[in-house]
Amino acid sequence: MNKPFVVPVNPDSACRPPSAKDFLVDRTFRALARIGVVLVLALVFALVFEVGRKALPGMEKHGFDVLLGTVWDVNQGKYGILPAIWGTLYSAFIALMIAGFFGVSMAIFLTQDFLPAKLAAVFRTIVELLAAIPSVVYGLWGIYVVIPAIRPLTDWLNSELGWIPFFGTTLSGPGLLPAALVLAIMILPTIAAVSQDALTGVPMKTKQAAYGMGTTHWEAILKVMVPSAATGIFGSLVLGLGRALGETMALAMLVGNSNNISLSLFAPANTLAALLALNFPEAGPTEIEVLMYAALVLMLITLIVNVIGSMIMVYAQRGTK
Repeated sequence: MNKPFVVPVNPDSACRPPSAKDFLVDRTFRALARIGVVLVLALVFALVFEVGRKALPGMEKHGFDVLLGTVWDVNQGKYGILPAIWGTLYSAFIALMIAGFFGVSMAIFLTQDFLPAKLAAVFRTIVELLAAIPSVVYGLWGIYVVIPAIRPLTDWLNSELGWIPFFGTTLSGPGLLPAALVLAIMILPTIAAVSQDALTGVPMKTKQAAYGMGTTHWEAILKVMVPSAATGIFGSLVLGLGRALGETMALAMLVGNSNNISLSLFAPANTLAALLALNFPEAGPTEIEVLMYAALVLMLITLIVNVIGSMIMVYAQRGTK
């Protein structure tokens, strides 16, 4: 009788059936992943609980007066964080508009064959190095470089054009515009890096099909590649906005730390993170309660922004599909 033909199986082949060791590794990885998720959630809940526990006396004592007040005077017992909330949102969105434009443009420039691959890798590394610079260094650079560079522009605008919307007064020192510019540079690496990954993840066949339909280089980029990577690009903007909302030292050095609500980009302002950083070292028990209240508000704002961003991303993914 003829012996049955047996296909030889390479023990290192990916086609072989999983062994007991493979099952053990898979179960171990799943267990570690679940433990990691539980620990992260527990850490978040512990953080929120601790901040909320310390903020509760201030919430019961002051209520919504803290959220709607515009005066922060410890001697008079007045604690208002509305200007800080305004400054946090205003500076973050201005920085996001600047960094979003340049970050996405940079991602397109570095991934869509405008540069040789090796040179593009060099520029990509340089951009990513911006994320490694400490926040205080950005603050010092803003004080000694950005503010002196902006001041002549403010003098010219006010002398030649007078008061115009979004500028108003002359920049005499720290203000919202230099803080927003430095903040934009700080979140630029995040937006650029994630946008590059999103554009690189679009299959090359998609771009080749666009060329086959007769599109130009820019038409293929703007009408095919960018819409295909829109979800990832929007995710980079959400990440950048999340970092901008919580940035502390650079804004504490540049924003002016003034409880002022104004549309003027040259006026001094304040942010929640800067308020916390500058007042905690010398805060008394009552002030600490209010500061923890402000910290809880900052966490809530960040959570709301990220939830809204995630919802928009899910909606965009459904529309794309």
